[in-house]
Amino acid sequence: MKDLSDIKPGHILALQRNELTEHYIYKRLAASVSGVKNRRILSQIADDELRHHNLLKVHTRQDVGPNKVKIWFFTLVSKLLGLTFGIKLMEMAEKNAGDVYSRLPSSFKEVQGIISDEEEHEQALIDLLDEDRLKYTGSVVLGLNDALVELMGVLAGLTFALQNSRFVVLTGIITGFAAALSMAASEYLSTKSEPGTKNPLKAALYTGVAYIMTVVVLITPYLVIHSLYVALGTAFIASVCIIAFFNFYISVAKGVPFKKRFAEMVVLSFGVAVLSFLAGMAVRVVFGVES
Repeated sequence: MKDLSDIKPGHILALQRNELTEHYIYKRLAASVSGVKNRRILSQIADDELRHHNLLKVHTRQDVGPNKVKIWFFTLVSKLLGLTFGIKLMEMAEKNAGDVYSRLPSSFKEVQGIISDEEEHEQALIDLLDEDRLKYTGSVVLGLNDALVELMGVLAGLTFALQNSRFVVLTGIITGFAAALSMAASEYLSTKSEPGTKNPLKAALYTGVAYIMTVVVLITPYLVIHSLYVALGTAFIASVCIIAFFNFYISVAKGVPFKKRFAEMVVLSFGVAVLSFLAGMAVRVVFGVES
């Protein structure tokens, strides 16, 4: 067996610790998840990770403990944002492990081959996860998109036209609530008329809730900030944060590009806000609205 002089011992131990940590993460998720299929998949991945740890331990001949902070973090993320997102985020965070595996000496060929096979197998298993919330991402996107574009436009126009925080908030709430109900109803009818596995009521609920939550976030600055224009700017920053978070979620969970989708939504939201702001100026001038 060749020595490992070209690989720092700490790197191998780090890989070993990471495999053990992921074993415990998958084991916890398997114990808490509902559904026989998902539980079986996660248990199998947990067993694979433990096997990786044991193979590396043969070479290091040392015991390592798991990273408890990492176990807590990824378990919490997976429970709050979904199994698929949590697991894929964890796999993304460990991409650098592949570089270390690729530099292992010839004595590790057998181990490296098994780990490579298992990693491919794990990815296939992850793609098989059946997670209800991912079926309705389209409904959430619909609610978010419409709320961000429509309400940002409404707020921008009202901010200049009315020049009164109380009126802007009241009008925004009424408009947002009515639009949320309208979008939810439209999504219900649309989903019901299309063949598929989605539940129309659930699709409508996801759309409506996403819309209302976005309305709450965008209206809040007008309730806590005295300056109308600072409140408008804060609402726009909040909308960009919402766009960034949700597009990051989609890019991780579904493996789609982040930058293009994010840029498109930001440009669209900002463009509508600017046009609405200009419309508010025109209304104010034409109708002689005073502060």
